[in-house]
Amino acid sequence: MDAAKQFTSLLDNSTLARVERMRLLPMRRMTNRSRGEHLAGKGGTSTEFNDYRDYSAGDDMRYVDWNIFARLNRAYVKLYRHEEEMHVVILVDASASMRFGEKFEKAKQLAACFAVMGLMNIEKVSVFACQHAGETPQILPPCTGRASMKRVFSFLENLPPGGDFPIDEAVEAVLKQHRGRGICVVLSDFLTFGAMERPMNQLYSAGLEVFGIQLLCGLELNPELTGDLRFVDSETGMTLDVSSVGDLIGFYHDHLRGLQDHLATLCRQRSGRFLCLDSDLPLETMLFDTLKRKGWVQ
Repeated sequence: MDAAKQFTSLLDNSTLARVERMRLLPMRRMTNRSRGEHLAGKGGTSTEFNDYRDYSAGDDMRYVDWNIFARLNRAYVKLYRHEEEMHVVILVDASASMRFGEKFEKAKQLAACFAVMGLMNIEKVSVFACQHAGETPQILPPCTGRASMKRVFSFLENLPPGGDFPIDEAVEAVLKQHRGRGICVVLSDFLTFGAMERPMNQLYSAGLEVFGIQLLCGLELNPELTGDLRFVDSETGMTLDVSSVGDLIGFYHDHLRGLQDHLATLCRQRSGRFLCLDSDLPLETMLFDTLKRKGWVQ
């Protein structure tokens, strides 16, 4: 398909069409007394019609518009304004370490997908990008509905990577700007010297269920190194000279597994989720295989 005809450079049109029919599946179901399709039985107590979306397996058949089905032979679900609204907060780690491999591009693509799922289900969506420590994150203010998709895509498409904002401090900076209960999707490599207990506690206390997604490229998951090397931290500029790479790789794998187990435990203990994804994988594999199979989305 001609790239000029794409709705966004982040997703091809066929992937976007599939994502528009998907939904987020939180476990805690933390909502605000307002409106929103997600947690009010997919129909709700109000009779104020709001919009349509494609039928998905598991939807309440009471809200299928059978008149449209009779005309088009395609099922659509009626959406109403509701008493409950879920905020979908998306935090994109835009620090310098995310430039390695395809991590930052995949983070923006996944952010776009999670945002579309929220917008298409009448949830309030906001996006934060954290680059430089001590600076206020770049913010896309809360928005909702299909009409906001272009704003979300434009915000993400124009995000540059680079900076030294540790993810633990980034979470705290985001919570200073955000109010509302729901889901917080954190897209990061989680390569920080800081402790994650405090920001995870803060997210939980704020009524936000964590969807923690660690993005690491293939060389970070399985480094292939030989000889004497000098490592340079992409964010701090600190260097480390190594002469026994073989031993280092073993230590590295032990540390990485320990970090992932720790992050998974922090999320699980706070009713959240954690997953490490290889950023070299196709976006479609991440979405329609891994995340769907693990019950994060439907």
